[in-house]
Amino acid sequence: MEPLNVLLVSYVFPPVGGTGVMRAASLARYLPGENIRLDVLTTRNPAAVGNDPTLLKDIPPSVTVHRTLTLDLPFGMKKAIKRFVMGTKSSAKSAAGQQAAPAGKKRPGLLKRILDNVLLPDPQVTWFPVLSRAAPRIIRDRKIDLVLITVPAFSNLLLIKKLRKEFPNLPIVADFRDEWITTSFELVSFSFSDSPRAEETARRIEAETVANATTVVAVTEAARNKIHSRYPEQPDERFQLVPNGFDATKMTRSASAAQRNDGKVLLTHVGTVYPTTAPGSLVDAIKLLPADVRSRLKLRFIGHIEEPRFREALLGLGDMVELFGYLPQREALAAMNETDYVLLLNTDPLNVGNKFYEYAGGGKPILGAVHPEGETRVLLEQMRAGWWAGIDDVEGIRKLLLDAVNRGDSLLQEFRPDTERIAQYERAVLAQRYARLLHKIAGRQRGSDLNETNLAPVQDFQEC
Repeated sequence: MEPLNVLLVSYVFPPVGGTGVMRAASLARYLPGENIRLDVLTTRNPAAVGNDPTLLKDIPPSVTVHRTLTLDLPFGMKKAIKRFVMGTKSSAKSAAGQQAAPAGKKRPGLLKRILDNVLLPDPQVTWFPVLSRAAPRIIRDRKIDLVLITVPAFSNLLLIKKLRKEFPNLPIVADFRDEWITTSFELVSFSFSDSPRAEETARRIEAETVANATTVVAVTEAARNKIHSRYPEQPDERFQLVPNGFDATKMTRSASAAQRNDGKVLLTHVGTVYPTTAPGSLVDAIKLLPADVRSRLKLRFIGHIEEPRFREALLGLGDMVELFGYLPQREALAAMNETDYVLLLNTDPLNVGNKFYEYAGGGKPILGAVHPEGETRVLLEQMRAGWWAGIDDVEGIRKLLLDAVNRGDSLLQEFRPDTERIAQYERAVLAQRYARLLHKIAGRQRGSDLNETNLAPVQDFQEC
């Protein structure tokens, strides 16, 4: 059988680092082993939190990467502009990271209003003029059989409507690493605009995506159901589930932390700190701990901190907190390996941060302050990957931390993760599932029913 020619479109791709790039990077690493010839269309100069050139070593030579320029601003400059145009918005929020009451909301400044109406649906839309010309050319030149577009950046979805007009019979897959309308859009974590027009634009683009894409893929069952609920007229098989995961080949599991000889209980948070991972309740809970317990705690935050208020809240805890900033994946995983617990913060009821799977795959017990009804809590319990409290339950988080400190040597006896369930989320395994889906969509396997036994039902990740 001839290989399936797939074009993967992703705003970020190695050598860009960070958790947001790992889905595209892992697909590029593993799909070529599943009878897929892969082309990648990405940006040459994305606005990204950092670089990790070591990730390029995992991309097979058979993968052809097409890099184009984007007019997007560098990450640091973009954040500086965002702080400027947001004006006093950040100061209207408490130091602990909670939003102030909406009463008397200040009218946005002129510059922000202009950006609100230009950079839609997100600032990365500046790539679209180049993307919309490059993609059709690659499809024709490389005889592409299927296009896979992974978002965010959500502006990449604009390409689907254009491609459907030019290539009416081309299979197109929209891959949502984050659910957009209910959670990601409302949080406005990585864009300037939270205007009514921005929301209208997002809803329109999502509707056009569902209408023109062959298949919509989500990374959690809750997100899949939420997207489908907005389009009940569409058949269920149009909406599929392929979760995020972890790379077992990069994990160095250890049952206990390295001997630090400092008498501390070390908690490590890896990943960006932004509104869905706001540390406010954690900070409040730590302040309620007895002084002798606080003196035994050490917290490390590895990754970009999105807003000054989050940094100020963490630094307010004194020398018990270390802020490392962005680190390449190899260094971040090494830091995870020497910790006692990995720290998980998540207010999102639908999306599960990629670092959750890295945590679970790394074999370290998770201390989670999460949405009590969210997908993260469900997976945490199913995997027996650690302990949790509600993200807004300050007293529950305080008790969680107290138990962690008092657990001491009994940790090895109490922590019994479900390794078989966790193994389902290895990226190599998930890439095989994704490859079967892509072959099926493109008609390269017998039959046309996406729910045949050779493709795992969407419920499998929830129930087995």
